[in-house]
Amino acid sequence: MAASSFQSNRWLRLLNVAIQVVLVLVVFGAVNYLGSRFFHRTDLTTDRIYSLSAETQSYIRQLEHPVTVVVTIIADDAGPELEQAFRDVRGILREYAYASRNNPEATIEVEFVNVFQQRRRAEALGLDQPNVVLFQSGNRQRTVFLNDLYRTRDRQRKEFQGERIFTSALLDVTSRQRPVLYFLTGHGEMRLNDVDPIRGLSQLEGALLTRNFDVRPLDLNLAREVPEDASMVILPSPQAPLFPWEQEALRRYLGPASGRLLILLDPAVSHHLDDLLFEWGILADDVLVIERDPANLLEGGDLLLRRFARHPVTELLIDNQIPIVSGRARSVRMDPGRPLDDSLQVTELIATSDRSWGERHYTRPGTPTFDPTVDLRGPVKVAAIAERKVDSRLGISIPAGRLIVFGTSDFISNNRINALGNLTLFLNTVNWALDRDELLNIPARPVRTLQLNLSQHQLALSRFGIWFGPPLLVAAFGFFIHLIRRH
Repeated sequence: MAASSFQSNRWLRLLNVAIQVVLVLVVFGAVNYLGSRFFHRTDLTTDRIYSLSAETQSYIRQLEHPVTVVVTIIADDAGPELEQAFRDVRGILREYAYASRNNPEATIEVEFVNVFQQRRRAEALGLDQPNVVLFQSGNRQRTVFLNDLYRTRDRQRKEFQGERIFTSALLDVTSRQRPVLYFLTGHGEMRLNDVDPIRGLSQLEGALLTRNFDVRPLDLNLAREVPEDASMVILPSPQAPLFPWEQEALRRYLGPASGRLLILLDPAVSHHLDDLLFEWGILADDVLVIERDPANLLEGGDLLLRRFARHPVTELLIDNQIPIVSGRARSVRMDPGRPLDDSLQVTELIATSDRSWGERHYTRPGTPTFDPTVDLRGPVKVAAIAERKVDSRLGISIPAGRLIVFGTSDFISNNRINALGNLTLFLNTVNWALDRDELLNIPARPVRTLQLNLSQHQLALSRFGIWFGPPLLVAAFGFFIHLIRRH
C-alpha cells in the first residue's frame, strides 16, 4: 500500500513538473509573439544614432514601390575604417527597413553581398566592386560610394552623412524622373561616348550614369531651344564659336527659365560668349596661365590647382587638401565692369599660385616672361560661379539661375577625370547647381570613436572573466538556493 502511494505521488510530481514546463513554454511563446507584434523602440544614445529624422520617415511612409538595398562593404580584416563604415551603414539601414514595416506594398529590403564570394549574385545585380551601396527599385538604380558617406577634415572622418545620402538615393530610384544633363554638341565639343584619352568623356559618362543621372547630347542648331526637361546644360570645350541664336537660347534658359549652365572653356579658342558672361558678371580673359611654382606643377607640365575659395563645391577639397590636375588653362574671373545687380552673386572659385601669371602674348615664340603692363598678375583665377537670387514675398531668396565657368576642360577628360579631386570637383559642381541632396534638411551625425587601452595583463584578466565569470555566478546562485531549501 505504501509503495503504491509512493508511486502515485511520484507520477503526480512528474505531471506537475510537465505542466509547469508547458506553462512556461506557453508564456514564453506568448510573450515573444506579443513582443514581435506590439513593441516600442527608444533611442537613448546622445546623438540619436539609431533614429531616422522625421523627414526621412515621412518619405518612407509615402513610398509606392519596394526598394532593395545591396551593401558590398566587406569588413572582415579590412581595417578600422572599413569596419566602422560597415557598422554605420548596417545600423542606419536597419532603421530604414524597420521604418518601412508598416508599408507592405513598398518595403525596404537590405542585402549584404560579398562580390568576391557571391559572384553570381553580384553579376545579376551588375556589381563588380566592393564597398558600395546600391539602391534599386524596378529598373532604376543609384550607387552610393563609401567616400560620399562621410565628411572629412584633414583626411579624418568627422561626420557620418549616410542618412541624407541614402534618403536622396531612395528618392532618386523611386521618383519618376531622373536629373537630365544635356551636353551641347555641334562645335567640336568633347563627346560623351568618345573613348579618346584627350577629348573623350566616356569615363565621365559612366560616373554620371552610375549616380542615376540621365545624360543626353543636344544640338541647339537643330533644337533651337533648351528642352523643358533639362536639369542642367553643359558646354564642354567648344572649338568653334556659338551662333547668335544658340547664345540667345542659352540666355533664355539661364534667365526666364532659371536654368543651370556649366561652361568649360579652353585657352586659344574663340567662343563668342562674352556678352552672355558679362550679363552674369564673369570675364574669360584670352590669356594662357603660366605657372612657375614647382609645387603647383606635375612632371609632365600639368597644373596642380590647390587654391580654392570656400564654397559647397570646394569644401571637401579644402578640408582634405586635395588638389585638381589640369592641362592648359585660361583666366576666368569676376568681371570688374560687371553690371550693378544686387541679385547677382559672383564667386571666384579656383586660383593658381602667386608665382603664376596670365600670358596675353602666348602665341609668340620663345620662353614667355611676365609683362606687368599687359599680363594678368598671379594668382590667376581659373573658375567662377555666378548665381542670381530673387526675393520672394515671404522674404526668402530663391535661386533664379546658376552659371559655372571653368577656364579649362582637361580635368574632365578620360585621362584625367579620375586623378586626385577631379571627379569630385565635377560632381560637386553638378550636385550644387541642382541642389541635389542639399534640399534634404537632414543633419550629419558626428563620428565618435571609443578606444579602450588595456595592458596584456588586464586583457588576460578580462578574457578569463568573460570565460569563467557567468558559470561561476550561476553556480553560486544555485548553491545559495540549495542552502535556503535545506533550512
